[in-house]
Amino acid sequence: MPKDPNAVVVKAVGDGRTDDSAAIQRAIDSAVVDKWRGGVVFLPSGRYLISRTIIMHPAVRLFGVGKTRPVIVLGDNTPGFGEGVATMFTFVGNDQYGNKQPPFPPKTVVPFNDKLFDANSSTFYSAMANIDIEIGQGNAGAVAARFHVAQHAFLSHMDFNLGSGLAGVYLAGNVMENVHFHGGRYGILTEKTSPAWQFTLIDSSFDGQREAAIREHEVDLTLVNVSISNVPVGIDIDEGYSDSLWGKDVRFNNVSKAAVVISAENSVFTQIGFENALATNVPTFARFRDSGKTIEGVGKGYRIKEFNYGLTLVDPRQMGQIKTNWQAEPLNSMPAAKRAIRPLPSTTAWFSVRDTGAKGDGKTDDTAAIQRAIDSHKVVYFPQGNYIVNDTLKLKKDTVLVGLHPAQTQLIIPENSPAYAGLGTPKALVESAKGGNAIVSGIGIYTGVTNPRAVGLLWKAGADSLVDDVKIQGGSGTPRDQRDQPVKGRDDGQYPSIWITDGGGGTFADIWTPHEAAHAGFYVSNTKTPGHVYELSTEHHFRNEIVLDGVENWEFLAPQTEEEVRISSDANSLDVRNSRNILFANYHAYRVTRSPKPNAFAVRLQNSTDIRFRNLHSNAESGFAMCDENGCAPYLRASKFPFENAIRNVTAGWDIREREFAVFDVTDKMPKTEPVAPLYTAAPIQKLADSFYSISGAAVAPDGALYFVERYFQRIYRWTPTKGLEIVRDNTLDPVNLAIDKSGNVMVMSPQGSEITVYAFKPDTPFDKIDIIQPTAAVARPNVQVALPGNVWKNDGEFQDQLDYVTYRYSTLAEQFIKGMGTPKAREYVSPDGSLVLPAFRTFRQGDWRFSDTMDTMGLVTAKVGERVFLNNSSENRTYHGVVGTGGVVTDLKMFAERGGESVAVGQDGRVYVANGQVFVYAPDGKLINQINVPDRPTQLVIGGKDKKTLFILAHHALYSIAL
Repeated sequence: MPKDPNAVVVKAVGDGRTDDSAAIQRAIDSAVVDKWRGGVVFLPSGRYLISRTIIMHPAVRLFGVGKTRPVIVLGDNTPGFGEGVATMFTFVGNDQYGNKQPPFPPKTVVPFNDKLFDANSSTFYSAMANIDIEIGQGNAGAVAARFHVAQHAFLSHMDFNLGSGLAGVYLAGNVMENVHFHGGRYGILTEKTSPAWQFTLIDSSFDGQREAAIREHEVDLTLVNVSISNVPVGIDIDEGYSDSLWGKDVRFNNVSKAAVVISAENSVFTQIGFENALATNVPTFARFRDSGKTIEGVGKGYRIKEFNYGLTLVDPRQMGQIKTNWQAEPLNSMPAAKRAIRPLPSTTAWFSVRDTGAKGDGKTDDTAAIQRAIDSHKVVYFPQGNYIVNDTLKLKKDTVLVGLHPAQTQLIIPENSPAYAGLGTPKALVESAKGGNAIVSGIGIYTGVTNPRAVGLLWKAGADSLVDDVKIQGGSGTPRDQRDQPVKGRDDGQYPSIWITDGGGGTFADIWTPHEAAHAGFYVSNTKTPGHVYELSTEHHFRNEIVLDGVENWEFLAPQTEEEVRISSDANSLDVRNSRNILFANYHAYRVTRSPKPNAFAVRLQNSTDIRFRNLHSNAESGFAMCDENGCAPYLRASKFPFENAIRNVTAGWDIREREFAVFDVTDKMPKTEPVAPLYTAAPIQKLADSFYSISGAAVAPDGALYFVERYFQRIYRWTPTKGLEIVRDNTLDPVNLAIDKSGNVMVMSPQGSEITVYAFKPDTPFDKIDIIQPTAAVARPNVQVALPGNVWKNDGEFQDQLDYVTYRYSTLAEQFIKGMGTPKAREYVSPDGSLVLPAFRTFRQGDWRFSDTMDTMGLVTAKVGERVFLNNSSENRTYHGVVGTGGVVTDLKMFAERGGESVAVGQDGRVYVANGQVFVYAPDGKLINQINVPDRPTQLVIGGKDKKTLFILAHHALYSIAL
């Protein structure tokens, strides 16, 4: 047990017979500092019988200590664990959106408690390590842990002996390392993580599961050195769902049905990849659930050099196609496995910095005391505390720095520290020696906001070095009392938070770097030493999140970036310069849903080649457990402002518009193929106007005139062939989307007021002439046009358990979409002449923001009651059509096309136009017949003109048209 005066030690019997539930819970409860902060709890060796769910509060870390690992035991036939899903440990969260009552308390707690918040996207630092789990007989619903957490949470060094239980983990998050699942129905049963980011599993194993080692969907599963043995199925992706699955050095042994079962095989979100996988007695490597296709093994033992399935890009000037890449070879013998993460030295070798005089009180300058410890000992341990540092801590080649909680164990440069002041060369808080095998683990690093020369971690260590469980404090996840200091600094005013350079390399796992003062979160330069990055989260920087310059031989598995509204709306996710031989796999480039402005690209490439992208996801949808006067509900919305393009190569002069794909290689010799020839002659595209900030929300008047919104400047425009572009209104009324009735009245949706406000005006009347339209009860109205959101996002699985606890079946995304669109709206807004109704879709509030399907869509589409309407389900990237009914319902929904992005429009001849990077043209029977290449990414399509034969194409910054 490491020495830590601030740690809590569990005082329980631990004889395997006494119920220790209350004692363990008391210790965990006592470690809570406030509702956002916890601490370290030690559980000594023993066998601890529990009979109810243990609640793991946010930021509490539970470590087993002693000569043997402690074991948590669920006895035979424990009441409450015999059916459904019942969790032994439940990791919980807080009211991140100000909901007083949890909208969806976790149903798996025994006994149920409706006051608990499930772990969520602001549940940070929670962890459990060095503890084994044992489930007795007669507990068919038992799960060891519900772990729906966000950054810097982990399970590690655990054996799960599941016996009769359902699974080891239900709802996974962030990272698990060196965990081993024995028996059970499943090892891991999971869906999307709480922040909808990746889940990474490292140095772990499964054996003897009754149905599958891992059953999942949309968890963005990343596997590194994982073994799966003696199971029917290795990884089973749920029916109707996709996943971004990446496996490195995965071993399959004695898998009877399939190593991986792939669902939703035509979805762009289905992105499957393995490199250097090994299989023994695995007749079928991949099985496709929908089509029944299989990929067979190549002998009793074989190596999968590469397996990729999903949307594949070959020529950057063309959109992608779904392809399979299978490269396998027989093997007579299997090579030995190699751990990805080095183990820490035994705690018997840990030397506490307190023993050289460091105080960790947040006031005393501990620089000299810490440096003395580093100079005199190989392994230096930091008990919980805030350690003030005013000069660079210089590591030896083999130094190991260890903490157990990056929020409660921090190295801090005080504000205005003289050594870090003024303009000058970079100066590190922690600097490794060049080469060597140093380790930094479990520590937070904070450089303040007024220290312009500061670098948090300057890393020059070699290929065998390790940085693990390190948080750059400042920004998200920083303890509240630390973030709320009155000192103000300059955003983008420091050197990178983590800088690997001068031949540096090694392994970087579970890193979080969101400090807004730094000019990048993770910066690599001037090195050919191999680097391995697993589950990196870098967020909220002004210019770039990740930068590589002069780098070779690196891989980034499950890197995630996020751009926030205030600071990083202009930031790019990744900037690669002068580099080669780099892999990015299961890569997420995310912009928050509240983003009010466009951004051209996620990735910038300059003078770089041999860059491999595998499973790229560029998105801007997010979910909220939102409440209004009618109660709480899950709400998942898609922003209008994801990155417009996934990749821009500034050297070669091309963009990649596909935001979701499985394979793309950047090489010196990109294919010189010509674009696909159209299947029928199309008129040339005309640019009608440009230089907009961002336009959308368009509608066509009865005379064929196009009206649209530039929300940033609160302008409503009209375009006609005779007068060109006109501003018809610029009231300060925050217009978002438009609809126009038969008499030419323009209905405008605005987020002002307690919910959505709808007003109407007649064009060419004074700007102060508006009519506020109040919602009324929805009633049957013959021959009325109904305005509906043209693209919607329906994927609420992470906010309420979608799993049927009797059948263990999930509702599919298609079912969620059909159910959502088939639900009648109780109220509607009726246009001044009564010819058009806008159903009042439910509105949710979050501070000053108002969200609803009709606000979030790129634009509205209209159809009469009884007619068919075409809609995009963005969560599936599919286009559907269905019949419009009273109350805005759409029934008889059927899939029309596998493409379905920002917008859809239907011509008088029945042709269907879908905006998804380019404009895809479909015949009425759903056959793809043409692709219209637009100079900018199309965001909304509207058919207008006097003869209704003009296709208007809105991009963020320009307006185009084409004669149909």
